[in-house]
Amino acid sequence: MTTVAVPGFLSLTIAIVVFFVGTGVNRWVAPLRRWNIPEAVSGGLLAAVVTLVAFRVFDTSIVFNLAARDMLLLYFFTGIGLNARLDDLLSGGKPLLVLLGLTLIFLVIQNLIAAGSVAFLGLPEGITVLLGSASLIGGHGTTIAWAPIINREFGLQNAMEVGVAAATLGLVVASLVGGPVAKLLIARYGLSGPTGSQPMVGLPKSAEPVDADDISHISLMRTILVLNVAVLIGFTLDEIFTEFGIKLPLFVACLLVAIVLTNTIPRVLPRLNWPTRTRSLALVSDLSLNIFLAMSLMSMQLWTLGDLGPSLVLVLGIQTFAAVLYMLFVVFPAMGRNYEAAVLSAGFSGISLGATPTAIANMTAVTKTHGAAPMAFIILPLVSAFFIDIANAFVIGFFVR
Repeated sequence: MTTVAVPGFLSLTIAIVVFFVGTGVNRWVAPLRRWNIPEAVSGGLLAAVVTLVAFRVFDTSIVFNLAARDMLLLYFFTGIGLNARLDDLLSGGKPLLVLLGLTLIFLVIQNLIAAGSVAFLGLPEGITVLLGSASLIGGHGTTIAWAPIINREFGLQNAMEVGVAAATLGLVVASLVGGPVAKLLIARYGLSGPTGSQPMVGLPKSAEPVDADDISHISLMRTILVLNVAVLIGFTLDEIFTEFGIKLPLFVACLLVAIVLTNTIPRVLPRLNWPTRTRSLALVSDLSLNIFLAMSLMSMQLWTLGDLGPSLVLVLGIQTFAAVLYMLFVVFPAMGRNYEAAVLSAGFSGISLGATPTAIANMTAVTKTHGAAPMAFIILPLVSAFFIDIANAFVIGFFVR
């Protein structure tokens, strides 16, 4: 086996090429565009297939340096925080609690499905959470954290491989089902976003005039400066969290700092050109998200899915079916049966099967076509990146015990 290590700058450049490939694929394949599949997903999955061919046919493993990806993630979630106005947060209080409750319920459902499937198929003991919330709601990070514990408790030697493979397949599926779910709901109920709304992530696909204050080198530099300051403070806040024994993803600290800054500084300095809800911030956020997602998907080692086996693929198929039904018949009605609810339903695929960036990418693809949904972009990251990680740890521990 030959291993090719792709350095960081080249990995970043390839990710940009992968995004443009995905843009071309979506332009040529109408169903991808019609069902709101993000361009980065189309290109990233195609790149992952290329690395799979290299592994299977040429006995070569291609490993990308993903250091730039982590920084892009911080930029993206900091941008989400900078768009979080206090009135949106207050109006999103009840929906946030509802979405949190729905996610907690599905977290338990997901593990019960895994437990029942494991018992029915006679799979090894201890594998339940690896086919449930550890790998699907938790993603790769939670899987890597819990796999050694499961290995030690149950003697499951391939716990890491099975968990990572399940998380990888979940990420792929989550990238593909969110857009079609939203498309189905929007078409069935005749929904649309508000007209003339300010962008959250990405610029609308429909043509519209460019405002005088937007997309200049000054506005872009101002936006990047504010993002950098918020990220730097976020690093400090994360260190404080760590000292108090609170372990959260770094982007959560950056998100919280950005929310505080965007609801204080403009009030103290009203004449300051703060980048909230500007096209410049939407552009930087969209760029960060798309390159992050392209890097994440192109670096997936699809050959690890071979470790799942037919039985485990069947379990994940059941999990996907349950998640789609839950989005259509529980999440959408409970969140109000409106346009925001449809966008949140698309994002719920990332919560339930993939990761927060996948959820945001799905929602972004929908809102670029149908209009902004500001509340969805505020409450979903708070639920999926903050509250659920804590709850998931308790649930995983319960099932392991």
